[in-house]
Amino acid sequence: MTARYLPRYLKLCVWFGAPQYKREMETLERVQQKATKMRKGVEHLSYKERLVVGGKVKKPGKRGRKPAKIDLKAKLERSRQSARECRARKKLRYQYLEELVSSRERAICALREELEMYKQWCMAMDQGKIPSEIKALLTGEEQGKAQQNSAKLAKAGKTEANSSNP
Repeated sequence: MTARYLPRYLKLCVWFGAPQYKREMETLERVQQKATKMRKGVEHLSYKERLVVGGKVKKPGKRGRKPAKIDLKAKLERSRQSARECRARKKLRYQYLEELVSSRERAICALREELEMYKQWCMAMDQGKIPSEIKALLTGEEQGKAQQNSAKLAKAGKTEANSSNP
């Protein structure tokens, strides 16, 4: 094997991670160690250093992206701004929930008052008395029915008059 074919040969090496390929892994490791020793100028380096020089192993800390050149002050300010925005959203959420709870409490209080009024009416009717509010409701309904009937009669009269005019 000559040195000019070495990089191509190393590119064909495969890493096996499963335990059933342990023997193949050891064989490939030995072949790779011997192949890296054949390169000129790196014979004195350790095996791991030869791999790094050959480009087969990435240096620790490199993950394939450029190092961040972000100013620490700007990063800290963005973090603070994010925290402020989060607190503002939380405050708005609590305000909304407080308004929702207070409106529901007001509705519950109104329903309790109405229920108490109905209880008093029922107690009065059990004693044989008719509360004035019920009388007003009943007379209001009778008046409403009378008005509806008169309106229906007026409409019927107009339609009859229109149909007889042609």
